[in-house]
Amino acid sequence: MNRLFALLLAGWLAVPFVVQAQESPLTVQKIMQDPNTWIGASPSGPFWSEDGQTLYFRWNPMGQFPSDSLFMVARDGDEPVKVSPDERRNPGPTFNGWHHGEHVYDASFSRKVYQRDGDLFIYNRAARDRGRLTHTRDRESNPRFTPDGTGVIFTRDNNLYRLDLSSGAVRQLTDVRSGQAPKEKKPDEQDALLEAQQTELFEYIREQQEEEDLREEARDRDREAADPPPAFYLGNKSVQQLQIDPTERFVSFVTSSRPSQAKRTKAITYVTESGYAEELSARPKVGVPGTASDLYVQDLERDTTYRINLHQLPGSYDVAEYLREQGVEVDSSKTRRTLFSFGPYWSGDGRYAVLEVRTRDNKDRWIARLDPETGDLSVLDRQHDEAWIAGPGISWFGGGSDMGWLPDNRRFYFQSEATGFSHLYTVDVETGAVAQLTSGEFEVFDPQISQDGRMWYFTSSAVSPHARHFYRMPIGGGTPVQLTTMDGNNAVALNPDGDVMAIRHSFTNRPPEIFLQPMQAEPARITHSQTDEWLAYDWRVPEIIRFEASDGAMVPGQLFVPENPNGAAVLFVHGAGYLQNVHRWWSGYFREYMFHNMLTDLGYYVLQLDFRASAGYGRDWRTAIYRHMGGRDLQDYVDASKYLGATYGIDPERIAIYGGSYGGFITLMALFTEPEHFGAGAALRSVTDWVHYNHVYTANILNTPATDSLAFARSSPINFAEGLEDPLLMPHGLIDLNVQFQDIIRLTQRLIELGKENWELAVYPVEGHGFQEPASWTDEYRRIFKLIEDNVGPNRIARDAAPAQGGGER
Repeated sequence: MNRLFALLLAGWLAVPFVVQAQESPLTVQKIMQDPNTWIGASPSGPFWSEDGQTLYFRWNPMGQFPSDSLFMVARDGDEPVKVSPDERRNPGPTFNGWHHGEHVYDASFSRKVYQRDGDLFIYNRAARDRGRLTHTRDRESNPRFTPDGTGVIFTRDNNLYRLDLSSGAVRQLTDVRSGQAPKEKKPDEQDALLEAQQTELFEYIREQQEEEDLREEARDRDREAADPPPAFYLGNKSVQQLQIDPTERFVSFVTSSRPSQAKRTKAITYVTESGYAEELSARPKVGVPGTASDLYVQDLERDTTYRINLHQLPGSYDVAEYLREQGVEVDSSKTRRTLFSFGPYWSGDGRYAVLEVRTRDNKDRWIARLDPETGDLSVLDRQHDEAWIAGPGISWFGGGSDMGWLPDNRRFYFQSEATGFSHLYTVDVETGAVAQLTSGEFEVFDPQISQDGRMWYFTSSAVSPHARHFYRMPIGGGTPVQLTTMDGNNAVALNPDGDVMAIRHSFTNRPPEIFLQPMQAEPARITHSQTDEWLAYDWRVPEIIRFEASDGAMVPGQLFVPENPNGAAVLFVHGAGYLQNVHRWWSGYFREYMFHNMLTDLGYYVLQLDFRASAGYGRDWRTAIYRHMGGRDLQDYVDASKYLGATYGIDPERIAIYGGSYGGFITLMALFTEPEHFGAGAALRSVTDWVHYNHVYTANILNTPATDSLAFARSSPINFAEGLEDPLLMPHGLIDLNVQFQDIIRLTQRLIELGKENWELAVYPVEGHGFQEPASWTDEYRRIFKLIEDNVGPNRIARDAAPAQGGGER
């Protein structure tokens, strides 16, 4: 009787989960439909006209156009109107900062020179009119004024030219040519004999030779009068970063050649217009040999060209710690690291030149002063990181870093993580004195200088790592003044006069909109983009929490709390590794955000983390995964599972984990190496073996397979597939050129050979790394939702209870 009662009781307890199932007004199909017509297309890319009277932005209100169109609004905030086709085809110059020292403007800021559609134009800011400088079939680019404002320097066909603004005359400043320098052909003995005989016999030939000699002498005199630039032959190399200093004495350029053994990967697309399968070319894999590059300087005054030896910099032969652990010693013949440079960045008066020099292993970055006459380098700042150099304002691979000159043409600014957070610095190039302008446990983004050179403007996370605000600060440093007031993310385009901010603002549950805010005034909303249908749902603002990880660190998370919990939870893992998703603004994962609202309606706790390696928390957080992806980052999710258990009583077998790209990788590592903390997982477009991923991202974190095989072995899920115990879904786009389909196919074969059964591969034939088609999104998330419902949600409870009710086997 007792056993029968227990069986009846078990069956009775299971009934409420089935009969009283919770509902949501959201469905996967609704969430995954075209966002432009369902949510509404948000405006993007605001920018000002050069006169500061008009703000432009891309927009497609309520999805009424085939694609985003250009809109404009007056600075006083009238209703935005669509730009006419004629104005769109013939736009004026746009404002994108004052570019001190770069001579985009003349010295008085009264004129601007710019390029559009391969031709050059000049704009008079007072008269608000523009004139065309070139109208050619060639493509002119990178224009700038000469310091005295009488000419414009520009690039055409990989060479520099000078246009005289008074006469219109164009003079070639450089002569960089492809191929090899021509060699004078010397006649052999027979040809020399015949030529001498012809000259001796025929007066006609002697007269022709005399005339040619006279013509050659005239050409030499003309060349000397024109002062032609020295020719430089590239051979089979290409040229980049071609520039001339403001005094027009020194030309600099970088030559590079890609190694012939740089094998590229392939992908196949099957759904094609032709009906035939087509091959697509993609990136090389990690460990590919690097591009060899050299920096050259031409001294036009001395008519000489020479290569700058970057390895004169102290520390350029240093051996990385992981190599020293393997017994590698300093030996220039074996440890000569590949160095490459960006710049020179010339001061506006031409007195100083600064280089940014990086190592290919990205463990060193030098800011160095270049003496162009001698080729000598002197270090102004060196940043070394045994992991990798990066952070806001600092590129992962060099170039694109936020740096430049202050208007005094003596101080150079840059960003550095020397204190653990990316801050703004200047260095006096003459004395070498470095000054830190901002400080604290926050980061600085996109610094720019006011027209008068007295103020900085920048975005910062000073208020909170989960918000972004716009600030003003004196040029020499001091207390930053916060200019934006709305909570969330405030991406500001400042008008040329510096008195009106165009703000692309968003909050957790509201997509971006455009606001105009004069200084010392309240922001006024200009656009309204969301549909009534989308706004009808009460979208949640999840709580931002911090819980203590097993190493004592406080991990930030965003937690959706259901009103009527069903005893299950879902963990979401963002992609890209170095990305932030715990914040108070509209997420790039907006589909996932809506999906999480639906899950919360149905009783699930949903938790997403800014796990170790995420952006927004400084250098130590960023580099915590060095040489072991799937180590500390995964442990943060293991600790999140424990947190949900301790705080809300959730059994780890009722916790699902999912994510895409890097998030898919973490999901695989979770199910393969820590299965006791999770009940199911969906690994979308996941990296399964880092040996097969790209070089730029992977080598920063894991070095290369040839030099650090241990890092790759312990970081690659395919090596741990035998640990799979729980249900696994693996959706992947067939034409993914980033995490390629070969990646998931190799893991599939591994699972087959291991005899694993509880997994599913879902293939999307027309999708790449980021899905595009609503039908694909819908199918993918229907499968994810089914995985969750069946394996950690109410269906699992009903399924587990069914054998007890019927007395069958479990």
